[in-house]
Amino acid sequence: MTRPPPARLLLLPGALLAALLAGLLSLALGATDIPLTDTARLLLHPDDSVNSLVIHTLRLPRTLIALLAGAALAVSGLLLQGVTRNPLADPGILGVEAGGALAILILVVFLPTAPAAAFVPAAFLGGGLAALAAYGAARSIGVTPLRLALAGVAVASLAGAATRALQLLFEDRAQGALFALSGSLAGRTWEQLGQVAPWLLAGLIGALILASRVNVLTLGEDVARSLGARTERDRTLITGLGVLLAAGSVSVVGPVGFVGLIIPHAARALGGADHRVSLPLSALLGAAFLPLADVAARVIDRPAETPVGILVAAAGSPFFILLARRIGRR
Repeated sequence: MTRPPPARLLLLPGALLAALLAGLLSLALGATDIPLTDTARLLLHPDDSVNSLVIHTLRLPRTLIALLAGAALAVSGLLLQGVTRNPLADPGILGVEAGGALAILILVVFLPTAPAAAFVPAAFLGGGLAALAAYGAARSIGVTPLRLALAGVAVASLAGAATRALQLLFEDRAQGALFALSGSLAGRTWEQLGQVAPWLLAGLIGALILASRVNVLTLGEDVARSLGARTERDRTLITGLGVLLAAGSVSVVGPVGFVGLIIPHAARALGGADHRVSLPLSALLGAAFLPLADVAARVIDRPAETPVGILVAAAGSPFFILLARRIGRR
């Protein structure tokens, strides 16, 4: 593999700056706005003021979770698109997010004494089974990008129906999983950040390490094997990382669809097809996108909050339709 062009590497500092600015805006804006200069000062030098308490107790864990989850969802989508060679692949469209949310609900309803640390493994199992079901359904009639997407939508709908049924049948018990089903960042805590951060950071680091292998897999199985790649092993590892990143995000913010579809396409448009560039770029753009979407969710109808998943779906649905039509014409 040749080195990425230096001009494209210059995109990464700009994306990092955008993510940092998005994080600062997330700390400053909400039900009560805090000037950006005061926000930066209080972030570095907390005091006993109300604004400092708001920043460090309420907004900082929420912002860090948004940064991590946005990066994880974007990288998850990029990995799944690369390994399946399907531009419509996305953890939401393939049913991974709905499967993860259903698994968490089952855990809460039927094993109410299970620790919160079990949420990520449960979501990983549920998301993995959903992805396998979608791929199996598409494979039975011949895998194409549109068929895989449609199979994923069907699996996601089935998982969503099962989730709603459990909520209705076990209303009292299901209350403990509402935060994992809401598609929102409201009320996220330092404890939740501590539970999910190791999984997401490990997944992101693993994805960066495997970026060159994703490049090889996108060339096609025959070409990849001729280059000496162990395609089955690499495909399993990369798919597992994609599911883990999506599951970890679902376990703490709920299903927020289309981040893993929009951001990877933007990263490839800016940085090219080389995953050594587009993968870290996707992570940084996702880390900027989700906090900004959360800020919009907070201020659009304040003091009430709109679930961030609704705003992202409103932006992502037209993008998905246009992309599907473009692929259908091909």
